Amino acid sequence: MNTKSRLVPLLLALSVIAGIGIGTFYANHFSGNRLSIINTGSNKLNYLLQIIDNNYVDTVNMNDLVEEAMPQILSELDPHSSYIGASDAEESVEDLRGSFSGIGVRFTVQKDTVNVMNVIKGGPSEKVGVLAGDRIIAADDSSLIGMENREIMKRLRGPKNSKVRLTIRRHGHKEPLSFTVVRGDVPVESVDSYFMLDEHTGYISIESFGEHTYPEMLVALANLSMHGMDNLIIDLRGNRGGYMQTAIQMVNEFLPDGQLIVYTEGRKSPREEYGTDGRGAFQQLPLIVLIDEGSASASEIFAGAVQDNDRGTIIGRRSFGKGLVQQPIEFKDGSIVRLTIARYYTPAGRCIQKPYVKGHGEEYENDLMARYERGEFFSADSIHQDGPEYKTRLGRTVYGGGGIMPDIFIPEDTTLYTSYYKEAVYSGLTIQYAFLFTDQNRQQLMKFTSVPDMQRWLKRQNLLEKFARYAEEHGLRRRNLMLQRSAPLFERNLISNIIYNAQDQSWRLQYLGQDDPAIQRAIELFREGKSVPSAPEDAQVQEDKKETRASAAPGEARPSVLNCRLANIHMQT
Repeated sequence: MNTKSRLVPLLLALSVIAGIGIGTFYANHFSGNRLSIINTGSNKLNYLLQIIDNNYVDTVNMNDLVEEAMPQILSELDPHSSYIGASDAEESVEDLRGSFSGIGVRFTVQKDTVNVMNVIKGGPSEKVGVLAGDRIIAADDSSLIGMENREIMKRLRGPKNSKVRLTIRRHGHKEPLSFTVVRGDVPVESVDSYFMLDEHTGYISIESFGEHTYPEMLVALANLSMHGMDNLIIDLRGNRGGYMQTAIQMVNEFLPDGQLIVYTEGRKSPREEYGTDGRGAFQQLPLIVLIDEGSASASEIFAGAVQDNDRGTIIGRRSFGKGLVQQPIEFKDGSIVRLTIARYYTPAGRCIQKPYVKGHGEEYENDLMARYERGEFFSADSIHQDGPEYKTRLGRTVYGGGGIMPDIFIPEDTTLYTSYYKEAVYSGLTIQYAFLFTDQNRQQLMKFTSVPDMQRWLKRQNLLEKFARYAEEHGLRRRNLMLQRSAPLFERNLISNIIYNAQDQSWRLQYLGQDDPAIQRAIELFREGKSVPSAPEDAQVQEDKKETRASAAPGEARPSVLNCRLANIHMQT
């Protein structure tokens, strides 16, 4: 009896194995090799890879296949979930970390040659004597001539304390020079410029929101305060974003205690709110924020918090509309998936993310071009506010539907654009000539100690005519009428690039700010004491004012709706 009892489990196991074998045979024989197991989606992917590996007609590198498939899978989710291969993962976060290991130069490639535009102060290259204007023709035994930017970066960057031998051609030297540079930490400053625009107005340009952006901003604010700053412009135009926490820290400096900055929410991520702690040192400082279509993500969090809390005025054009929260998930090989887990919402409840259709990444990427063609960059009336209405703390109406719509719209001015100017810019000829001019006049340019002095000298150098001759020698046919019509644009473009090549971004922005319409409008608001938004008037009060104005001038014709709109646009510009 006991022997039979012990044999029962063994017999059952053998029966199950036999049944699986027979079932598999018939499934393969009669069902066209279809798998008989009902799979989940994830199992199907694993089985597909196994089938390919086992049965495909040619040898397949499965690692390469997976690397190519990952981005395609994530692109079906949303425009910002992404996959970064192991070889690119480190590079993708360097700018936000605030430093990288390299030789410490900014360069451009002209005529297949690496041209040093600026040598970073205190960096490894400056220590050994590399100068702006040098041509780097080789790194160790590798020629850099004709090499693509990405490959050049790999040759020049490297582990900290590693050495690279640079072969350089320098103006005025017949023979190449050799410098051995010990790679070191090169700072990446995300607060790229700050200075006083006038006796009272400070200006800070923020390129991104990285690990060190908050302390960099505090340094800038301290310096500007020492120079008598009573008002502040923060320029977020072209700022593609970065770390949410950095944006929260920064805007906290300007908002009073107990105000909501942003909140996030997703299917698996419960609502999480981020508010102010009342420790900000600049809660009363008049503030204006500049944005445009290139302002995204963290810069939209900053602008949205200022706008919804009625803390300051937003000037510019509608922001990009990137309001999806990505969580980085790292694999063992160092590759990273940035998976969208939630959405950003402004204090009033607006979702920053603009609409998108899953799997239509190309259409999403071309959104800015579509806005341009619809006229959004040129007229506020071309922007259709079809999203839901929300209210700021003071009761002002703001709209959802993606992005931050500024309080004051500044159109892009294309009245002086010509096809000749566009071709000159898009072909890179203006940048090339600016670098050539800087290189030929570097000693003179380095003597100037202020932007106005350098600007006055450059205006006497007949740059327009010299550029036109240079461009014609390089394939751009001269068109005198278009050249004269676009003369102010050419001069502005060439002078700004020469100033940047000779000095840095701060000098360049000081020059451009002199006739920047957004900056000039901000200065006007400060002078008028109108940088802080006011509560909207009661509808009945507005109606009474309309009747008063109408009765005050009974013989005067009322302006048309079109004239009113034109007046508003003129006032805003």
